[in-house]
Amino acid sequence: MDPKIFAPQHFLWEFADGVATITLNRPDRKNPLTFESYAELRDAFRALVYVGEVKSVIVRGAGGNFCSGGDVHEIIGPLVQMDMTGLLAFTRMTGDLVKAIRGCPQPVIAAVNGVCAGAGAILAMSADIRIAAEDAKTAFLFNRVGLAGCDMGACAILPRIIGHGRASELLFYGRSMSAEEGERWGFFNKVVSPGGLEAEANAWAAKLVAGPAFANAMTKNQLNLEWSMPLDMAIEAEAQAQAICMQTKDFERAYKAFAAKTKPVFEGN
Repeated sequence: MDPKIFAPQHFLWEFADGVATITLNRPDRKNPLTFESYAELRDAFRALVYVGEVKSVIVRGAGGNFCSGGDVHEIIGPLVQMDMTGLLAFTRMTGDLVKAIRGCPQPVIAAVNGVCAGAGAILAMSADIRIAAEDAKTAFLFNRVGLAGCDMGACAILPRIIGHGRASELLFYGRSMSAEEGERWGFFNKVVSPGGLEAEANAWAAKLVAGPAFANAMTKNQLNLEWSMPLDMAIEAEAQAQAICMQTKDFERAYKAFAAKTKPVFEGN
């Protein structure tokens, strides 16, 4: 995938100054997902593993909303008619999108405003950093449509972000979480005015681009791996990871800049 010419069919893609911006672009329907957009998003995040030019990714929605989840008519309706084989293929495919977001080395920023519901809430949850507009309303609403809250990794990831009790509340009741509540609970890193969301997300992404890309990818990898590690294993894994980072030119650049009392310029190698 060439980030300069990549042209997906089911979302918008922009690439500039090391930042790839993915915009869900069905604003008339509050940016719902379809079978095709799920799959194309999954494939795009998988491809980012091999695209070193991209240092950070922003995911956002067009028209004042982030994402309303799976399209009622294009996904929910057909699912009611599927047999178990088809249903399991679908749920595995949607889970693969979360795996791809977590598995790509670039830090992912979700810029959340307006409606952020169902699979949209999962997209935000899967990101590394979440910036919200004050009008954001996030709902893991699976319970409200007769489904379990254990969708696309929610029962594994959400408690790690906001705690077991709060995750249980959102998953059992399917209620909306306000932006203020989400920031207080640790789901959102920062809440800004709706008009300032794009600039804030871009600023956070730019800081990532200016940082050591190889080391940032290593940090994301260890955050993923250490979920299931005992402490001794985690400390050993971090020792090995840090030793690898100490062989990079960026580590040497940082030392030389410190010695010269200048700011380091990282190049990602």
